[in-house]
Amino acid sequence: MRRDLRKQKQKLIAENLPMTESEAVKFWAVYQKYSKGLQGINDEKFEMIHSYARNWRSMSNEDALIFMRRWLEIDEKVTQLRSKYLLFLKDALPGKKAAAFFQLDERISMMINLEIASQLTLLHGTAGQRDTTTPIQ
Repeated sequence: MRRDLRKQKQKLIAENLPMTESEAVKFWAVYQKYSKGLQGINDEKFEMIHSYARNWRSMSNEDALIFMRRWLEIDEKVTQLRSKYLLFLKDALPGKKAAAFFQLDERISMMINLEIASQLTLLHGTAGQRDTTTPIQ
């Protein structure tokens, strides 16, 4: 499924990011490296999500905080990867096209993340029971 998503992502980018032949040659070479880096980060994310799916019923408060900290660290890795590859893309594409790529990349990632989030069970208190403590205002 993830391989299919990567192919669909490439197709969406190609359809929505007009490039000259020269730009395309440079862009796709950079994109392949970027995509490999992103794949490694996503492997971490999906392993974390699978672990969550197996263990959410028995997670302690501390486990839940560790899970969220790990999720945020993975998000940071994606941001760092994008920052790194912005330097490479600026040599492959004009600024507006490089920015458009990252906008497309972010939008596609948000759609995937929304799909994932919609399938994750929300944590409530202990043992699946809703926590009755007053939420922080």
